[in-house]
Amino acid sequence: MFPAGGSFRGSRGACFAQILMRNLPVKSGLTEPYKPSFTPSTFDDSSKDVFDQQEKSTVKPAPAIKPKVSSKTLIDKYMRGETHAVSLLHQLAQILQFSLEMKETVTTGNIPGLYFAFCVVIDGVEYKTGMGITKKDARLKAAQFALQDLLPTLDSTTSVLPDASGSGVPPPLPVKKEPSISDNYPARAIHERKNSVNLQIPHAVRDQLAKLMNSHLEFSACAGTTAAFIIQTSSGCEVVALGTGNFNTKESASSSGRIVHDSHAVVTARRSLMRFLYRHLLMFFSKTANLTEKSIFQQNSSSGLLSLKSGITLHLYVNQLPKGAAQIPSKLRLNPLSISAWQVNNEISLHLSVEGKVFSVFSSGFDHSVSKVVSMSTTDKITQWQVLGYQGALLSHFIEPIYVQSILIGDSYSSDIRGMEISVSQRVEGITSQLPMFYCMMRPHIGLVPSVATNGTDSGQLTHGINWSEGDSSVEVVDGLEGKTIEESPFKSGPALASRLCKAAMLHRFKLVAKEAQRQDLLATSSYREAKRMAKPYQEAKNVLRAYLLQQGFGSWLVKLSVSDNFSM
Repeated sequence: MFPAGGSFRGSRGACFAQILMRNLPVKSGLTEPYKPSFTPSTFDDSSKDVFDQQEKSTVKPAPAIKPKVSSKTLIDKYMRGETHAVSLLHQLAQILQFSLEMKETVTTGNIPGLYFAFCVVIDGVEYKTGMGITKKDARLKAAQFALQDLLPTLDSTTSVLPDASGSGVPPPLPVKKEPSISDNYPARAIHERKNSVNLQIPHAVRDQLAKLMNSHLEFSACAGTTAAFIIQTSSGCEVVALGTGNFNTKESASSSGRIVHDSHAVVTARRSLMRFLYRHLLMFFSKTANLTEKSIFQQNSSSGLLSLKSGITLHLYVNQLPKGAAQIPSKLRLNPLSISAWQVNNEISLHLSVEGKVFSVFSSGFDHSVSKVVSMSTTDKITQWQVLGYQGALLSHFIEPIYVQSILIGDSYSSDIRGMEISVSQRVEGITSQLPMFYCMMRPHIGLVPSVATNGTDSGQLTHGINWSEGDSSVEVVDGLEGKTIEESPFKSGPALASRLCKAAMLHRFKLVAKEAQRQDLLATSSYREAKRMAKPYQEAKNVLRAYLLQQGFGSWLVKLSVSDNFSM
């Protein structure tokens, strides 16, 4: 979910000053609904009409009146097919007092024919884009997409919007005094207490982690840094992918695709999520009706790609603030009148990770040794995934971008998530209009939750990390510095000890799905690199993102050596 607009311009210092000014403490008594923090002058002349149209089409919250019918009654009528999707959204906006906008957007993807595109924006939170051959059809599709995500999270007994709606407003950044979030955003504090998902998710992660570790107590020390992806449905929350770890490999870039270069917990969990997605794609394309029904995917007639079934949302849990710009020191006083350029550069810029250590891309202390494998920081990767999707290039041949709706941080040593808010959401604010069809800046709800960390202290396992995804019979243990499975791992793919998360393993799964989907064009690819390059909309979105970050003054994205991707099966 993401804001309706906004961009940063000028130097790095000026960029950050604008961020700060937009996040000064809210004055007491302020009751105006959240509005996008941009003005027509921020855009060029060609964008001015769009701005004017957006302003005219925004539905302001109606005066608080006692509704004639409850939201539950309206939703029930919609589910029976008696109410139009657009009509239901407008009725809910009046009852639940939220700001609603039907925003026309762009169709820059490789979509044949003339299509119109609209998306729904609720309190600054933007939902999936709908397309149609007429504007009416596009609005209807956009409303249906929004309701797919919105309705499962509504509490019909209290008629309160989910907490995600409040996350469209970035929390205030302290200037001299740190204000209380509940003082400035009382509605958000109420949503926080009522959003039981914030408690369900860490409980689900704790239960799954305990189940895995109880079966392999000798590796319990590996769980010190944990990340997990959770799928939420009407029946509850289920952990579908989990990873731990804290290192990059010390080995040189592999030309065979059989070395895992980045074993940080979030990256490991994300690659485990990709294995889960491949498994469900094989189920969808199987000739067995029972397996197809169990798959999380459904066919999207407008795009020809698959999408998550209605009512399924994805969430990310991490038990530590990710390395990089998210870890802005909590004691730093971000005063826009006094902050220096070097602080701006080093705190919110892109960061590089080398053997567990992190450096700003502007840092003179970084050793550009060619013998080391360097990757972008975990924070920067999350920023990228919230724009490009967590599925990656290969999976984007089959499915639409998949985003997480919330990022929950169970860090018992942290009480400040402003660095995460700035890094993941505000650094790429305003990029959506430049992206190809189906890609967007999905602004997640970010919050603190109870920790599920274990107290392992075995220094011998310091560099080890585990990975698991739903359907696996056992965990795999990888030495992060070596980039390979250890001999004692419960799961080993073969004597070469290549991890099931390595690029070669991912290419193998890609070929299996291409075969089941009868995609001869994909089966004919000669290398991992070629298969990724053929994902044209994904590559376009990636190029737009990196150019945007550079333009806004956050630095250049690391360009990987082509040798690491130039392998085949």
